[in-house]
Amino acid sequence: MAAIEIEGLQKSYSVGFWRKTQRWGLKDLSLRVEEGEVFGYLGPNGAGKTTTLKLLMGLIYPTSGSAKILGMDIRDPRVKSTIGFLPEQPYFYDYLTATELLNYYAQLSDISAQDRKRRVPEVLGLVGLSEAAGTQLRKFSKGMLQRVGIAQAMVHDPKILFLDEPMSGLDPVGRREVRDLIQELHDAGKTIFFSTHILSDAEALCHRVAVLNRGELRGVGIVADLIAESQKKVEVLWEGGKNIESIKVHSTDYRVTGEVARAVVDEVNLNVTLDALRTAKARLISVTPVRGTLEQYFLQRVDHATSDTPSLEGGA
Repeated sequence: MAAIEIEGLQKSYSVGFWRKTQRWGLKDLSLRVEEGEVFGYLGPNGAGKTTTLKLLMGLIYPTSGSAKILGMDIRDPRVKSTIGFLPEQPYFYDYLTATELLNYYAQLSDISAQDRKRRVPEVLGLVGLSEAAGTQLRKFSKGMLQRVGIAQAMVHDPKILFLDEPMSGLDPVGRREVRDLIQELHDAGKTIFFSTHILSDAEALCHRVAVLNRGELRGVGIVADLIAESQKKVEVLWEGGKNIESIKVHSTDYRVTGEVARAVVDEVNLNVTLDALRTAKARLISVTPVRGTLEQYFLQRVDHATSDTPSLEGGA
């Protein structure tokens, strides 16, 4: 069974006072996320990521289309007990302690008092906040607040966690803490769907990712495959023949440092490059494949969308 199934989901808004116009926050989204996946939902600010999450949470209603979570329609009340949600900018009561906050959310999830006594310390331990259990939230760092936010999302032991920009605004230490926590939750069998524009985190954590731009899906696939697709280039190093014009012409990066020259070329141009080096009687040092990155794939999808897509304005 798929964890999340989305078919033709759309959300439009009427804007303006006298002459209302229709703006799209999300347009014809179809997506499938399998159980046990860590799925990254990527896009620039305003792409429609938060709109998608609000639709799945039932906080707003779609203009058209449908979605299912664990085989149940998102409007089915039973869905709520199977999911946990961390919004991008959660607001917590500053003067509550971590324990008091989780007790409050556990009561909202209809967890009995006896079970709360066991579950709250257990969850605080999972997110690494046992020692801060009695500390008021106003004394927490940004990273600690994100971790307590994830704790409230999982206090009722949901099968799927939806996290909206969980690493946003964190310093490198905080990002590492949240990344490690997401990995631990996955190891425990949770399905995790998180939106982000921090591509290095998605590359490190996700099995698959989807790229959204201007409310439209621009690409989806396994991270390793997308990286391989994003760039098929090689780096060539040599000595002698510093400025070889026939290599410069088809090189995306050509540099000379002292006696050593470097060029990055497409794989299809490798033989031409090597022939040019033989003709110039240069000494070949190395030929190294250039590993693509998720950032390159992302920018290709976003740049392509910007150049050929009519303007669609919508939610974040």
